[in-house]
Amino acid sequence: MGQSGAWRLWSVVREMAAAAGPPEVRTIVSRSVRAQNIVPRLQHGRYTGHGPTRVSQIPDSLLRERDKTAKWNGIPHLVQKLYTNSQPNNEGLLLCHGILKEIAPLLSMEAMAFVTEDGKGAQESKFPNTHVFDLFGGVDLLVEILMRPTLAPQKKKQKMNEDLIKDCLSILYNTCICTDGVTKRLSERNDFVLFLFTLMTNKKTFLQTATLIEDILGVKKEMIQLEDIPNLANLVASFDQQQLANFCRILSVTISELDTGNDDKHTLLAKNAQQKKSAGPSRAEINQVTLLNIPGFIERLCKLATRKVSETTGTSNFLQELEEWYAWLDNALVLDALMHMATEEPDQSSSTESADESVLAASQLRSRLPQSMKIMHEIMYKVEVLYVLCVLLMGRQRNQVHKMLAEFRLIPGLNNLFDKLIWRKHSTNHVLHGQNQICDCSPEISLKIQFLRLLQSFSDHHENRYLLLNSQELNELGAISLKANIPEVEAVVNTDRTLICDGKKGLLTRLLQVMKKEPAESSFRFWQARAVESFLRGVTSYADQMFLLKRGLLEFQIFLNQINSSLVDSNMLVRCIVLSLDRFESQTDAVKVAEVISQCCLLSYISRVENRLSFLFRLINIIQVQTLTQENVSCLNTSLVILMLARRKGKLPFYLNALREKEHCEKYPGFLLNNFHSLLRFWQEHYLNKDKDSTCLENSSCISFSYWKETVSLLLCPDQTSPCAIISYIDEVYMNIDKDFTED
Repeated sequence: MGQSGAWRLWSVVREMAAAAGPPEVRTIVSRSVRAQNIVPRLQHGRYTGHGPTRVSQIPDSLLRERDKTAKWNGIPHLVQKLYTNSQPNNEGLLLCHGILKEIAPLLSMEAMAFVTEDGKGAQESKFPNTHVFDLFGGVDLLVEILMRPTLAPQKKKQKMNEDLIKDCLSILYNTCICTDGVTKRLSERNDFVLFLFTLMTNKKTFLQTATLIEDILGVKKEMIQLEDIPNLANLVASFDQQQLANFCRILSVTISELDTGNDDKHTLLAKNAQQKKSAGPSRAEINQVTLLNIPGFIERLCKLATRKVSETTGTSNFLQELEEWYAWLDNALVLDALMHMATEEPDQSSSTESADESVLAASQLRSRLPQSMKIMHEIMYKVEVLYVLCVLLMGRQRNQVHKMLAEFRLIPGLNNLFDKLIWRKHSTNHVLHGQNQICDCSPEISLKIQFLRLLQSFSDHHENRYLLLNSQELNELGAISLKANIPEVEAVVNTDRTLICDGKKGLLTRLLQVMKKEPAESSFRFWQARAVESFLRGVTSYADQMFLLKRGLLEFQIFLNQINSSLVDSNMLVRCIVLSLDRFESQTDAVKVAEVISQCCLLSYISRVENRLSFLFRLINIIQVQTLTQENVSCLNTSLVILMLARRKGKLPFYLNALREKEHCEKYPGFLLNNFHSLLRFWQEHYLNKDKDSTCLENSSCISFSYWKETVSLLLCPDQTSPCAIISYIDEVYMNIDKDFTED
């Protein structure tokens, strides 16, 4: 018999003997098992299914004897008692609760150590109690206890005590954060994940449930579908505003595309490949639709995002307190628990001694909580809510979301909070994080970034951007158009003035004012510039541009240096300037055109062909097919805009030849044009996809998509005699146009 067969046979004999054999057999078995370590046997049983998998299969006497030397603090014996008494009746549940109260302190101490000591990367040596609890089947047993009522017939369902549920959830959470693999294991049980949502209907168990769900969804390989949650609409309707804000932390995981943790997976090339594999909308997109179909959901989020904070604190060192507390309060759920503990009355049903201890603990906690806690609480809520709104604004239902946000006066509400909460102080010494990086910023910094991202998404290519102005500022736009003798922008005329900002300044003006004060090295300038730039996107508006220029936003040389030093971020502005120049040059009054260009530094600069060629060369040179992302693909499109405008004027061959000469001057013949050829082949594959929305290209250029396609086809023409084909300008010895996209 093979070794594995002997192992299985021995396991079966040992389990049968230990459970039902005569004393002399049990003694022999116990001695044999004692000779081998219990822990490896349990681990082997769990991973292979052969041998003991839970504590009930190990003799109690052996557990007690081994406990003394292993220093397990009696946890295996307690788990065994829990298993024995976990019967679906009042008496059994009452006994279970008593046992859990003995286990909980042993695990909570380790969880607190993990949080306060930043115990990332849980190790058995650092957190032995939680490891032992899981090893002896405690986690699986608690899941069974929690879900057991769902397996009983409707008439015979046993209602579980709320405190018992809370303790089960707390122990599970503590074990998850201290023991590697537990969270992932729970995430693989889809029935348990969906069951947890049903526990959120009870206010007493909401915090523990929400915290556990958030951790589980964070490691779950496949995104859950919100429509699978039982009675989702009723569940959301049952939440108060604080619960809804915390629920947004969970929602953010379900409506954002899963982060693979690999930067290569975020390239457009990889996304295109993934899109071909998966037909139809993603789970994140389906979940977004599910949320939008919940009655009153968006309206409640808008109220949460714009509600005012009580100004009762008056603390002068608010930011200092905020930073100190955020060092260990890393989310609003933990903060909720603290505030709840600080205000909660002791349980009158407990003993006098334990009640006195509860009063003392609450009193000590109240004395330690800083005055600024309420403001911190509200800031954390708003970060979560603004993130969800921002994701929805960037989804396929963007127009529907836009209409709802305007109707519920999100922008005027944020305008009223700008000075008092959102930008009450200038934060310094923070680092800019990428969109998919883990961010350890303070709540105030996170709020500012989410606010600016929301403004960018709200303004980008949408007529509702004029809601960022107040009535006086809208009148100013009209006056600018009138003075320039040009028609007023239709979107300005059609703007519903009951939905715009009120007060002396609109939101855009407030943003411009803080942007001018922001230090040059501040990473906030990146987000501020993106928000302002998005306001200018779309059909070129002279009035919009003059509105910003009149507020002293630019100094030309500084501005030009900024453009050249960060071309990926500023290429859309370069595109706007090139298009503006083309529009002015197309006017019939040549004298007027020359006057306008001479009065505008930007137009004068870009009108010089050597400057346009310099931008074109660098735009093509800083990207490759393998590195294209949603952030830098605009560089390719801006280079195409420059060439399309050249084609209109019959100068496309001149530009292509200039690129060839630049290559030779830089001593890299063929490199640029071969790269450009590959980029355009990818462009066809990416933008000619039937699911791809091409309106963004038309909106950002006022050039029909058919002209985009024709120009790309012309540039990729295989005829080496064509003066408009890239291939005509690459020497045979340097030609490498058939290189596969996936090659390095």
